[in-house]
Amino acid sequence: MMLCKIVRCLGLPVLLKCLLPASLVLAQVATNTGIKDNTPAPGRQSTGTMRAYQVAERADSLSQTPAPQLGPAQANEHPLMPALRWAYEGMGNLEKITDYSATVVKRERIDGKLNDYDHMFIKIRHKPFSVYMYFLAPAKIKGQEVIYVDGENNGNMWAHTVGIKDKMFGKVLIKPDGPIAMSGQHYPLTELGILNLTKRLVEVAEYDVKFGECEVQFFKGAKIKNGSGQYRVCTCIQVVHPVPRRNFRFHLARIFVDDELNIPIRYESYDWPKEPGGPPELIEEYTYLNLKLNNGFTDADFDIKNPNYHFR
Repeated sequence: MMLCKIVRCLGLPVLLKCLLPASLVLAQVATNTGIKDNTPAPGRQSTGTMRAYQVAERADSLSQTPAPQLGPAQANEHPLMPALRWAYEGMGNLEKITDYSATVVKRERIDGKLNDYDHMFIKIRHKPFSVYMYFLAPAKIKGQEVIYVDGENNGNMWAHTVGIKDKMFGKVLIKPDGPIAMSGQHYPLTELGILNLTKRLVEVAEYDVKFGECEVQFFKGAKIKNGSGQYRVCTCIQVVHPVPRRNFRFHLARIFVDDELNIPIRYESYDWPKEPGGPPELIEEYTYLNLKLNNGFTDADFDIKNPNYHFR
């Protein structure tokens, strides 16, 4: 009972599922979600740290897979099929990635209200599925950390907040899909990551191909502003359902596939306008910036005892 009261006091805003700001689309597109944070990435090894907790550095981060080959659907096939074929192949490439770090920029509409942007530094390992998260912004939650490892802690995740609450309560175990972690979130932490995002997009597309009223376009040369101030060149897949139907989950969705890495780094979806002729209403957007693949992360990267982290 006491633990439940403590957890309610914490009010930790934990994350989502996988990928991307809004204001884009035709060819030369750029977003402004890159954040300038000169603080060293959490988990960097400092002088004198115990060898057992040395955090892996980046290895070879670039995939050599070719850029996605996307084009019009073949005769008599659903317009989503070219994107689905790419996604099936893309999941195989993603599963070959052992781990990665990134800055995630997220925005979601909850109960009709569009939340502010959240910025998180993350480490993800695929086997066993493991997540380390450090909140960068907004300022009121900067410094919060979360760790989850599949198969440990009875399915719970470690979390701590900041400020006076952290001093009072320290670290706590909470359920990733429980009411505390899910407050103000669309998805639990266990669904975070680019691979999970791709799987979800495939599920939605496989459902949508059962119906008509779907328009799909591919835009080359779309640009996503990376956190370093540079741009990632992408192919944008835009899917539109012109007419509201109960079987459709969105009016408009865009997936941005990094041409060099051949993986999706941004996703955004919109609801139908509330008024005829009005703008579509953002549902959610996720962007993965500063991707570094195959770092060689170890158990130490997902351990609350790591002295580079701030669990106590």
